[in-house]
Formats: sequence, structure tokens, C-alpha cells
Amino acid sequence: MIERYTRKAMGELWSLETHFAAWLEVELAVCEAWTELGRIPAADMAIIREKAGFDVPRILEIEEVTRHDVIAFLTAVEERVGPSARFIHLGCTSSDIVDTANGLLLGRAGDIILADIDNLLAVIRDLAMRFKGQLMIGRTHGIHAEPLSFGMKMASFYAEFMRHRERFVAALAGVRVGKISGAVGGYAHLDPQVEARALARLGLAVDPISTQIIQRDRHAAYFTTLALLAGGVERMATELRHLQRTEVLEVEEGFSKGQKGSSAMPHKKNPISAENLCGLSRLVRTNALASMESMALWHERDISHSSVERVIMPDSTILADYTLARLTGILKNLKVNPDNMARNMMASYGLFYSQRVLLALIETGMDRQKAYEAVQRVAMDCWEGRTSFPEAIRADADISARLSGAELNALFDPSYYLKHEDLIYSRVFDAPANGAA
Repeated sequence: MIERYTRKAMGELWSLETHFAAWLEVELAVCEAWTELGRIPAADMAIIREKAGFDVPRILEIEEVTRHDVIAFLTAVEERVGPSARFIHLGCTSSDIVDTANGLLLGRAGDIILADIDNLLAVIRDLAMRFKGQLMIGRTHGIHAEPLSFGMKMASFYAEFMRHRERFVAALAGVRVGKISGAVGGYAHLDPQVEARALARLGLAVDPISTQIIQRDRHAAYFTTLALLAGGVERMATELRHLQRTEVLEVEEGFSKGQKGSSAMPHKKNPISAENLCGLSRLVRTNALASMESMALWHERDISHSSVERVIMPDSTILADYTLARLTGILKNLKVNPDNMARNMMASYGLFYSQRVLLALIETGMDRQKAYEAVQRVAMDCWEGRTSFPEAIRADADISARLSGAELNALFDPSYYLKHEDLIYSRVFDAPANGAA
């Protein structure tokens, strides 16, 4: 079905036209099921197939009077079909149609989102492969820690978005269900075979037990999974924002010809796309809370969930589609600056080697706390004096007495930090990655 619903169509998927078309799709599937079971005469079914349709303005006009959208829809369809329309909606309640149609719409929206995730994963994978072995400084608390590769950083995001994909596949299956079970779910005026046949025609699973509605834990799982996905988008966007800071500048968003960064300062190139994504991701997470609030309804149903879903179903799926597509675009056009990565890595004077020296001293039999204090003393002096940590370690009498020049030289090899990169790649991508930046 995905080829019918391109990215341009995510918004169209939630238009009134498509919304009512999904309702009609469900109504016709129910009629076909009744026909197969002999309840609707073949001649009437032929008329229903031929004439069933609607005009959105007419539905809205009728709704002004009825104050009930499903009745307005049915009335508009009946006007076109004529006497055979008496078989439409036979034994059904409004939620049979609305909830089943929502299963169709959420499923189709989900197909678009899955394609978006796959596109994003492909771009992240490409960056991980291209920049395997490209050393940069890792940061914890925003402070220099130890080196890793830019490829490993991308591999981390790849692994995360794979988890988001797995969760979303499960959540998508959870909402790809329907119910044609009547007013309180007991099939009082329906045959369960109608439900089974109609939903099979629609490509939906049968909800094993429904009330007047499909229970909203299914929908909450869908929207909270989108919220987690949005959290992943924001995590990556936040990383890109930090890496674009003037004093870091290890990556840059694409900047098109004629683009302007500031109304006041002509020099500005701001990380606006990453910033936009952070803000939009927060909206998706907010909607997830609304979906969880819609789980608890009175008895077999009320309609407190309905108004919420009219907002969050289109908004969250459209936002997910947009943010994933925009993040993919950022990464496709991302400028990576290896020279700045090398410069920044040494901006802390080689202090990132401190743990290597600490562990080497411990290996000589030195007490851990004494070794820590010895390395820390040298490190703090280097930071304050803006001097080379490796050179200061070599010049320290206490440390050099325990470690030879050759041993110290081996400690200050930055490639050491990538010795397990191949293993990490094999875990993430199922096969060792080839190539380097």
C-alpha cells in the first residue's frame, strides 16, 4: 500500500476526503461480508458498489443539523445510493466504522513512517561507514573524555533507530486491528463472521474482544512509540547542534546559496534545522501523554478520547514523517570537518590519555589511589599551564621511574582507542565495516 501514500500524501491521508473514504471502505467491506453470508441480495450489493459515494460539503451541511458525523456521513451516502442503502451500516454502531477506519489510517501512516525510518537508517549507515576510523574527542558532561571515531558516533545512532524501528513495527501491528462487534462488543445484531470477513478484506486483524471501541492501550503504544522515536530525533539533533558550535565546528548543516542566518549579523550560519527538530519532537512527546490519558473511559465507552484523537492522530504522524525526512536531509547534506576534529581532540593538551597512564601505573604494582593522585596532579598542572600532558608525564620523575620511555610512547598512541571498532561495527551492522574516512 505504501506506493499509494507518498510523503506528500501524509497530510492528505488525514484530509476530510480521505477520512470519509476510509469510513466508506469499511462500510462497503461490511456490506460485502453480509452479501457473502446471504443477508444482502446480490442486486442490492451491485447498486451499493456502483453508487456509494459522498460529497464532503454535503456531509458537513447535514452535520450542522444532526450534530453527529457518522449519521451525517451515512445520510449523504444514502442520498446517492437510494433504497438499497437500507443495508448499509446493518447491525453496526458508529465506533465499528470509526475505529476500524482508524486502524486503516494509522496503518497507512505507519507504512510511511517505516519508510522514513529506513531512509534515515541508510543515511546514518553511510556516514558510519565513511567515517570509520575518523578520530574525534568524545565528551561527557560536555568535557573532553576519551577519543572515539565519528563513525562510531553514527553507529550508536544507527543502533538506536533500529530499536525505534523494532518498537514501531510492534506498535503498528497493535493498531492494525478492527472491530465490527456492535454497540457493546457482543455481536447482538451482527454475525462474528461478518467481522472476520470484512476485516480480512481490509487487511486488518480482529480485535479478540472489544467493547463499543477498540481499547486505547493499542493507540497509546503507537503514540508513545512515536514519542520515543521523536526522542531519538531530538537526541541526534542536539548532538548536531553541539558539534556545530563555533568553537567546535566539527560538522555543519548545509547552507544553500542565498540563505540568511540572521537579520542583524550577516556572518551567521545557524543550526536551524536541528533546532526545529528539537522543538517539534517535544510536541510528539506531549501528544503521547494525551494518548495515555485516553485509555481510561467510562464503562464500555465514552467519547472523551475522540476529540483528542482528532488532533493527535494527524499531528503526531505528520510530525513524525516530517522530522524523520528533515533529519535525513540534514545528514545527507552534512559537512563533516575532520581537520577540526583533530584540532579539537588536542585542544585539551592530550589529557585524554590520563586513564591509560593510570592503568599502566597500576600494572606496575602502584596503589590505585596513589596512581590516580599522581596522574591527576600532572593533568591539573597541564590544564592550568596549557602544556602537553604526554610531555609532562615523561618529565615526571615518579612516573618515569616506573614506566620506560618505550612504554610511555606506546601509551600515547591515539589509534589505541579504536582497537575494538571492528567488533563494535560487527555488532551493529552484522558484518565488519570496511573503509575509513
